[in-house]
Amino acid sequence: MPPAATTSLGYSPPDGGWGWAVVFGSFISIGFSYAFPKSLTIYFKEIQEYFSVSYSEIAWVSSVMLASMYAGGPVSSVLVNRYGSRPVVMVGGVMVGTAMLLASFGTSIMHLYLCVGLIGGFGLAFNLQPALTIIGTYFQVKRPLANGLAMTGSPVILSTLAPLNQFLFDSFGWRGSFLILGSICLNCCVAGSLMRPVTKVVPPKPGPGPPGCNGAAAEEDTRVQSENLQTEEAKSESKSQSCAERFIDFSLFKHRGFLIYLVGNVVLFFGFFAPVVFLAPYAKHQGIDEYSAALLLTIFALVDMFIRPVTGFLGNTKLVRPKIQYFFSFAVSYNGICHLLCPLLPGYAGLVGYAVILGLGFGMVSALLFEVLMDLVGAHRFSSAVGLVTIIECGPVLLGPPISGALVDAYGDYKYMYYACGVFMLAPGIFLFVMHYFNYKKLEEEQRQSVAVEMRTSEETVQLNMSQSDKSTNKAHG
Repeated sequence: MPPAATTSLGYSPPDGGWGWAVVFGSFISIGFSYAFPKSLTIYFKEIQEYFSVSYSEIAWVSSVMLASMYAGGPVSSVLVNRYGSRPVVMVGGVMVGTAMLLASFGTSIMHLYLCVGLIGGFGLAFNLQPALTIIGTYFQVKRPLANGLAMTGSPVILSTLAPLNQFLFDSFGWRGSFLILGSICLNCCVAGSLMRPVTKVVPPKPGPGPPGCNGAAAEEDTRVQSENLQTEEAKSESKSQSCAERFIDFSLFKHRGFLIYLVGNVVLFFGFFAPVVFLAPYAKHQGIDEYSAALLLTIFALVDMFIRPVTGFLGNTKLVRPKIQYFFSFAVSYNGICHLLCPLLPGYAGLVGYAVILGLGFGMVSALLFEVLMDLVGAHRFSSAVGLVTIIECGPVLLGPPISGALVDAYGDYKYMYYACGVFMLAPGIFLFVMHYFNYKKLEEEQRQSVAVEMRTSEETVQLNMSQSDKSTNKAHG
């Protein structure tokens, strides 16, 4: 768990400048990646009736899309490490637009699984992961704030897409709406064009000094030659590795903090997306009209939109940032409590209240989700880390909403689905809090041991130098 103020990138991130334009591009790219699958739930009831399918079958559309987005993480990581973020995001925008165009001609639910779910999901993967990675290359001190602002794109775009989708459906039907949505998704190509690579400013190395300082110059030349030799050895070693090992850092599976994060996230993702996916259908099930049901998503998105930058600001404070993993654990647990309370809130007013408290919890988790991973593994290993995390998380992301839909089909009531999602969120929240408590203690102990070893080594070096100095003095007198 590297300190907040250090970096292993080999250069000084600008922490501003063009980085804010990159944050805006990431805002759009991340926004479409997360908001698009949720906004499509507006069409679920009508598509369900059109193809005569069950709740669990229609839930697979969003599930396959989200799972493909997560499963495409390692592929996206390899492409970003090889080509950079800009071209990958632009290709992703074209893929999502093409997927929605093909889906508008769908003749079966399987057609939607393939087009919207598989092709569209991989396109969103090429939008999400590069946008997250490039922020870590531009920001160091202000990174939590930059991540919080970029992650705000999801609720902003969701709050726009939710009522827009209802309007498009009323005007053009679901087929015409999918065709228009495909053209809207091409804006991700514009976002990608903003993600130019960072100009790396490396601190200058000390020069050889003025004439007459031959000893210092020789020492500097020796150090430079040594660095060049180490670089050549590293290049030679990297050539002997497989392609996957060069682009994906599998040594992360030996990283204690990474494993804690991974275990907690695998469980929480079973209950993370389903409550949002089923929010509008739940409202319609209670006899609420379509526009009022869509308004719940807008309320949720507005609260989410507000809390994400606030969370980023809080995460950047001196009080929170050193122990930001506790903040994330609290956010996950809070989500679980919200889901458990949902069935107890009566009527439309209760659903509005749930949308507000859910927006707060969902926004906190989303704003911190990747910042805490970067805090654990460092910005230089983040691209590989997020690729490994997303491919493993695609399982619960894929299965979560269909399992929830199956509970609705089995009991004819949504409350059991919300209870299950509450448990799936509350349990990992407690797990993360406890494990990170021990992890912080272990890190403090390792740091004390490291300082002790350094002091002992320093003392031995001083004693050795004094011994050599005494021998030289005796020889001179002799």
